[in-house]
Amino acid sequence: MKPDPMVVATKLLTRTQYKDTDKQFNMIAASWIQFMIHDWIDHMENTNQQVELIAPKEVANKCPLSSCKFYPTKEFPTGFYDIKSGAKNIRTPWWDGSVIYGSNKERLQKVRTFTDGKLKISEDGLLQQDEDGIPISGDIRNSWVGVSTLQALFIKEHNAVCDTLKKEYPDLNDEELYRYARLVTSAVIAKIHTIDWTVELLKTDMLLAGMRANWYGLLGKKFKDTFGHVGESSLGGLVGLRKPVNHGVPYSLTEEFTSVYRLHQLLPDSIHLRNINVAPGPNKSPPLLEEVPMPDLIGHKGEKTLSQIGFTRQFVSMGHQACGALELWNYPSWLRDLVAQDVDGKDRPDHVDLAALEIYRDRERKVARYNQFRRALLLIPISKWEDLTEDKNAIEVLKDVYGDDVEELDLMVGLMAEKKIKGFAISETAFIVFLLMATRRLEADRFFTSEFNEETYTKKGFEWVNTTESLKDVLDRHYPEISKKWMNSTSAFSVWDSPPNAPNPIPLYLRFPSS
Repeated sequence: MKPDPMVVATKLLTRTQYKDTDKQFNMIAASWIQFMIHDWIDHMENTNQQVELIAPKEVANKCPLSSCKFYPTKEFPTGFYDIKSGAKNIRTPWWDGSVIYGSNKERLQKVRTFTDGKLKISEDGLLQQDEDGIPISGDIRNSWVGVSTLQALFIKEHNAVCDTLKKEYPDLNDEELYRYARLVTSAVIAKIHTIDWTVELLKTDMLLAGMRANWYGLLGKKFKDTFGHVGESSLGGLVGLRKPVNHGVPYSLTEEFTSVYRLHQLLPDSIHLRNINVAPGPNKSPPLLEEVPMPDLIGHKGEKTLSQIGFTRQFVSMGHQACGALELWNYPSWLRDLVAQDVDGKDRPDHVDLAALEIYRDRERKVARYNQFRRALLLIPISKWEDLTEDKNAIEVLKDVYGDDVEELDLMVGLMAEKKIKGFAISETAFIVFLLMATRRLEADRFFTSEFNEETYTKKGFEWVNTTESLKDVLDRHYPEISKKWMNSTSAFSVWDSPPNAPNPIPLYLRFPSS
């Protein structure tokens, strides 16, 4: 509890003035990483007791909530000599599309039509809702319309795969179609994250080369498409390796991974809805129609708002809006008075201060504070505040909250304060964990290594994965008019009115890194 999480949240995190990422990263990109988190991680809670945070006097008049109650993380013995307790993940950690399929038997059954392998989707292209008004998809807890539009898009992708496979292999039954389509769709999601989303997050030629090498290897896509996987991971890529690699440790996602994916600063205060009923302006930019406050777009209220907005307007609007920057004083204030949900998507009675809760969670789960975290990653720790940032105001407030003890600095605060590498939307510290786990998610999974082949995916399904290179490819399959009319950028994750990537005659692996 030291320093108090509400003090840290109020003095160092809460948004004072919205800062965005300019043209690099849009609101689809922000929604995408939440779409992935809803696929990967959610800690089991101990619902038999509650923790209460009370706003200290020094910040009470600036806290939206005077106190907030929440369930602690449930601890389990590990049986391991070093780390004696840990938390259980109630989402599947594999890249298995559980965000649209579900992580347990009940949810898996609920999303299916049991006809031709397909999943449930409304005629308007949005998620269906059950009798309680709760959306029907793989993971619907603590969500908002940015995530549910991506869920709806990839349900359509799954169903399109089913149609193609049924036409090609008419003898396949419902269960077989469902399983093949799930493999294909999950691989498409993983590929988009690897060679499209991450490349926009870390916008340098070095990282473009690195992420493409993760998927295709240094021999490249054309070679791999022609000759298949050749050699080890460096030449042929991680995808298609002869057997999974787990480095002697069973695959899981780590607490440190959870911590560096605390990225709520990406969310703005409102979504700028665009008018798509008129001709686009310069750089395919549609005129602004209205601003919709983010609290109207989250939870059950958000789903009702989305049904009025519609898929196309929402997606185009997110495409043309830059997301928030990962910096100090940019955490959305509206998330500090939030209605949280149970695992079934039903609202809880107690409101939470999410900024304070995130600081508390890292400490509760014994994640190292910033300096020790860097030491463990073999990075140089800071010895004074000036090592972290050149911002004099930030240094002053850091001293006010933590004194001169740099060892007390919370990880999340350090990640936001840290000076960014040119082209990176995230800190170097977070990047190291991103990089390790991006590789591990692929190399540890048999469906991306030993069983990434035509026998497992079907010939047609394997071809589907190999010919899909980006989110734009998926969007064009289902809404071809959107990118044609409204997208000027190369990637669907850049702000859409930005210029397309300029052609570069120098082969990617022969380019010198730019400073």
